Parts: sequence; C-alpha cells; structure tokens
Amino acid sequence: MADFKEISPNASAGAKLTNWFENRVPTAFDAYRVHMSEYYAPKNFNFWYIFGSLAMLVLVIQIVTGIFLVMHYKPDAALAFGSVEYIMRDVPWGWLIRYMHSTGASAFFVVVYLHMFRGLLYGSYRKPRELVWLFGCAIFLALMGEAFMGYLLPWGQMSYWGAQVIVNLFAAVPFVGPDLALLIRGDYVVGDATLNRFFSFHVIAVPLVLLGLVVAHLLALHDVGSNNPDGIEIKANKGPDGIPLDGVPFHPYYTVHDIFAVCMFLMVFSAIIFFAPEFGGYFLEYNNFIPADPLQTPLHIAPVWYFTPFYSMLRAITTEMVYVLIACVFGAAAFSVIKLKMPTIFKGVIVGGAVVVIAMMLSIDAKFWGVVAMGGAVVILFFLPWLDNSPVKSIRYRPDWHKYVYGVFVVNFVILAYLGTQPPSPVGERVSQLGTLFYFGFFLLMPWWSRLGKTKPEPTRVNFSAH
Repeated sequence: MADFKEISPNASAGAKLTNWFENRVPTAFDAYRVHMSEYYAPKNFNFWYIFGSLAMLVLVIQIVTGIFLVMHYKPDAALAFGSVEYIMRDVPWGWLIRYMHSTGASAFFVVVYLHMFRGLLYGSYRKPRELVWLFGCAIFLALMGEAFMGYLLPWGQMSYWGAQVIVNLFAAVPFVGPDLALLIRGDYVVGDATLNRFFSFHVIAVPLVLLGLVVAHLLALHDVGSNNPDGIEIKANKGPDGIPLDGVPFHPYYTVHDIFAVCMFLMVFSAIIFFAPEFGGYFLEYNNFIPADPLQTPLHIAPVWYFTPFYSMLRAITTEMVYVLIACVFGAAAFSVIKLKMPTIFKGVIVGGAVVVIAMMLSIDAKFWGVVAMGGAVVILFFLPWLDNSPVKSIRYRPDWHKYVYGVFVVNFVILAYLGTQPPSPVGERVSQLGTLFYFGFFLLMPWWSRLGKTKPEPTRVNFSAH
C-alpha cells in the first residue's frame, strides 16, 4: 500500500477512477507516458508523416472486418464463392463489411507505399534507424503474403487463376521447385486443400506475425526517436531539463494532427466504399464476380494493382533479357577489377563469382530468373541502409538533381504497375524491361550516385515555423 499514489478526497470521480487503475496497472500508464505523453517528436513533422498512423488505422479496420467476415465465410471449394455471395446479399450490413475489407486491402498498400516513400525521401532508414527500416520492410513482406492469401478466398475466376499462376512460379525453382509448389498447393492443382491452407494462414498465422512486427517496428522507432524532414537528430540539442529543444510531446500535439488526417482519410475511404468499391476493376476485378472454373481460363490473368509492379518485372525477364543481365554482370565485374583498387585475391573472387553467376544464368530457364527478379525487387529494400552513401539524410539538402532521380523512380514504378494490369505486348515488354533495369539500377548503383554532387549545409536545429 505504501507504493500507491494518493489522491485528494476532493478530486473528481474521473480522476479517482484513473488513480485507481494507475495504482493497479502502473505498467500500462508507464507505457502511455513513454510512447505518448512523454515521447518527444520533432516539431517540424509535415504531411508525409501521417501515413504511419493511417497504416495502423487500416490494420485495425482489416482485423475487425475480418473477424465479422470469418463468422459467415466457409473455407470450402464448393461453398466459398456462395458464402461470399451470402455475406453480400443476406447478412445484415454484410456488403458494407466485405467492401470495407476489400477496399481496406488496397488502402493498406496505398498508405504503406507512401509511408515507405517518405522514408526514402528523408533518409529514415539511415543510422541509427536501420532496425526500424528492417522491421518496416518485414511488415511489407508479411503484408504482401497476407494480401495474396486473402486474394484466393473469394474463390472467383481471378482468385483461382491468379493463385494458379503465382503458385506455379515456385515450380521454376531448380531441383526443389515441383515439390515446393506441391507443398504450397497441398494438391496437384489449386483446390480445396489450397483454399484451407491459405485461409488458415490469412486468418491466424500471418496476422500474428504482422502484429508482432508492428510492435517491434514501433518499439524500435520510439527507442531511437523519429526522423524529421531535415534529417537531423533532435536529441542533439536538449534543454536543462533533458527535453529536446526541437521536440514536442507526441500527445496531444501529434495525436490531434493524426486525428485530422484520419478524418480526411475516412471521408475518401467511405466515398470509395459507397460509390466505387470496385474502383473500375482495380480494387475488385470484374472476373472475380464469376465462380472459379478450372476448365475456363480468363483471357487475361493479372494480380491486384498493388502486386502489378513486381508482376511486370516477372514478365520482363525473357531469354533476351537474360542476355542483357549477363552483359550487366560482366560489365560490373570488369569495372570492379579494372577501376577499383583492391587486393588481387578480391579481384579473383569477383571474377570467379561473375563466371559462376553467368554460367547459372545460361543454364537455368528464364522463368526462374523472373521469379528471382520479382522477389529481389522486395528483398533489395532490406539493404537500403547500407546502399545509400550520401553525406546527408534528407532530400532537402541533397543536390537538386537527386530529386529528379527520385521522381523518375516513382514514375517508373507507376508505369510498371500499369503495364502489369495490361495483356502482354511487344511494346509493353520492352518498356517493362527498361523499367526493371532502372528499378534495380536505382538501388544497385546508389552507393555511387548518392555520393555525387554538392550537398547543401545541414542546419544544427530543425527548420520550423509555427502555423
């Protein structure tokens, strides 16, 4: 009893109730102080810093709506499509819950892509936030797995054939490919066993991993502190009380900031749900309103829009493209040996490695290298903290032409996304091949181009004007 905090007998009922809880669960109140009221964030946050909170909001929406959908959904190949139709037509407000969930999936990727791009702009992956970025990339990877498995569950034509195409890609892996594809499907074709596996992972396994990664991401962020548009550390300038001079408590300053963003987001989110839930066939493909038919292949099979940039890279790797990649490997090895100063043994390792890679590329089918490109496009993000060698973090203080490089990267990503939704064509194939080369070149050449140009002097304090 001696450790209990006393409160005045004249305090309000609310204060007494709060004191009662604080004396019995002090850890929860300590967590609130550490992560909210006494967590100091830079005072110069801008528009780009709302997307982390929005991602949390969408995650809650997906979990809550998913719980209600599971109450009526039947993970059975003979009943799945009918159960979705039952939810849409007969369950009270079922159509709203289903559209919130389907629109939420696309909204999740919109806010996550913008959140990641903000990190790219302001160098939020740089020291000391490497672990924050790694957890974030792991969240992105888990989110992709969650979305892919959920995509199969409506058991429509695009669900079935999209899963058929993607799962069959694993069969291209040398030696273990066919067995790996069989393990994922649970059968020799996509069927009831596949549906049950994907359902269990979508509902239980991956969400648990996702929640764990989100907690780790937030803990790692709050341990090192948030980055800001100037890319400088606010902990470097503290007052006599130990509080950062350029920091403000996250609550109430940024909770209010985020609540406003949440209101704006929910207005757009609601408008889409009520007026355009299919969003022109991008959020919900029209073919997916047709029951899965293993005997009738759709004219054009494509994944949902948020996977299409990586799907474009998969399709871009043809036999001709493999020869281009071989030339790139050869050129990189030759440049390293001729231009870079290093011990002879390292040069020998580079030459030997290049020979092995080229031999593998010539002996293994191009389809496998397409799978490697698609997976590598995500995996390469994990290495970003060690690829960027710029003396400054933020795009504000980098050479102006860096902004154009980032701008071309975004345009290239959007073009790849669009091409992934279109049927294959000779022109589209060439454009997607160039786009794939630029995407990987952006990251693999970053240790070189990020150092070029004259940087602007960084301020010692954050730039902030009250508004």
